[in-house]
Amino acid sequence: MTLALHTNAAPARFDRSASHRRAMLAKIHVAKKELQLADDDYRQILLDSAGRTSAGDCTEAELERVLKRLQEIGFTPLTKAGAARPAQHPMARKARALWISLHHLGAVEKPSEQALEAFARRQLKCERLVWADQSQGYRLIEALKAMAERHGWPQVDPAGRPWSLLKLKELLCEAILAKLKARDIVPADWTLDTAAFRLCGIEPGAEGPITAEGYDAIASALGQKLRAAGGVK
Repeated sequence: MTLALHTNAAPARFDRSASHRRAMLAKIHVAKKELQLADDDYRQILLDSAGRTSAGDCTEAELERVLKRLQEIGFTPLTKAGAARPAQHPMARKARALWISLHHLGAVEKPSEQALEAFARRQLKCERLVWADQSQGYRLIEALKAMAERHGWPQVDPAGRPWSLLKLKELLCEAILAKLKARDIVPADWTLDTAAFRLCGIEPGAEGPITAEGYDAIASALGQKLRAAGGVK
């Protein structure tokens, strides 16, 4: 008995959409690891960006929004083969978080890794942040904190003690709101809760106390309004 060979079978097709989706999911999981996000914070980002608690349930458009949010809080994915990975040591991560916050505040124009690298190069006299002497990293961090202070974002309390991370993020939002008021973009009597809800559609504390991620979302949204109105620097 012989077996018939079917030579007219359709060739396998490369599913570009599925491949793109897998790539985005991989980036999201890399971002979670690199940003050291707790599971609750990660799920909150998914919920805020896509209305879901699992990346696997997201559409491609929703995954794009999640990735954008992760990039806003410090993730920098590789975009081409051979590209140098951004520095991931503690000093670099702290500098990156400050840099992005300063962008929301209107203190720096570009939030990109390249812009941060250029600033760090001037402060540290080192070609790349990944090669920087960690013992000298305070010079970069202090320069960024000084910029924050000049733009109305206090980095220490009246007694000179550092604020908690949550309080720092709240004060960042308040500083952006102050700029919006100074430029008559919002009424002078608006509270942060009012501005977040009426200007950005965010209802702070709707599901309990505002988290650090919640303040990040408010800072990003208010910062977009500030830049759209030309209220930078």
